[in-house]
Amino acid sequence: MKASTLHGSDLCLGYRGNAVVHGATLTLRPGRVTALVGPNGSGKSTLLRAIARLHRKDSGSVTIDGPDADSRPAEALTAKEFAREVAMLSQSRPHPSGLSVRDIVTYGRHPYRSRFAGLTDQDRHAVDTALELTGLTHMSERSADQLSGGELQRVWLGTALAQDTGVLLLDEPTNHLDLKHQIDTLDLICDLAARGTAVGVVLHDLDQAAGVADDVVLLAAGRVLASGTPEEVLTGAHLSEVYGLPIDTLVDEDTQRVRVLPRARHRLRPRRPEPEVCTI
Repeated sequence: MKASTLHGSDLCLGYRGNAVVHGATLTLRPGRVTALVGPNGSGKSTLLRAIARLHRKDSGSVTIDGPDADSRPAEALTAKEFAREVAMLSQSRPHPSGLSVRDIVTYGRHPYRSRFAGLTDQDRHAVDTALELTGLTHMSERSADQLSGGELQRVWLGTALAQDTGVLLLDEPTNHLDLKHQIDTLDLICDLAARGTAVGVVLHDLDQAAGVADDVVLLAAGRVLASGTPEEVLTGAHLSEVYGLPIDTLVDEDTQRVRVLPRARHRLRPRRPEPEVCTI
């Protein structure tokens, strides 16, 4: 397993001259899950895309440390070299037509292949492993046209895993998934970190973030408000400030993980009585 550290320092990012991220710093370390959380429009996805070299930065730096190399600027690597180090599952992905699940997952081996070369045994092993990890082996020959949105989400995750990188970036990977596959995906994230992968993941569900993350980065209006352990970052004071509503937090006695409890109006609504049954 590769072990790499990806570091973005003092990043300023924008769109068409409008600044959306201001001086953000983020470090993804081997064997740790770092969750980026915050309201819509806070800059989470933009920051993740910037450290993946998919969004041009206005200022700041992105560097990568390999197991046997000093820190290198991300720009110093060719596209293929960088893709052997960092894989990203984006929110927006094409809907391929006429391709099988295996064909799509095999795209993840592109950084390792020459232009006209066939698949090596190592390529096939990486694809088979990615299919197994994402629970897609039984549908590997099915056409993408026959897949639901959630199934296709898992296929693209398999493509990222087939890249076999030391850093994995995931932008809302549980979107469109049912509860079982959400939990499977979160478990897989933890398994990958246990194998030494540096994982950066954008999540909207704060309980999910608290459940899988070793480190949390909380963004608000394009700035990092807090970073550290879930217990340090996911506090009632921080979350109430960022989300603009009263939020309580507690530590679950069984899991020792933070639980987030928004004080919504419906929590105070009395239960409606059962309707009376009229008999004639």
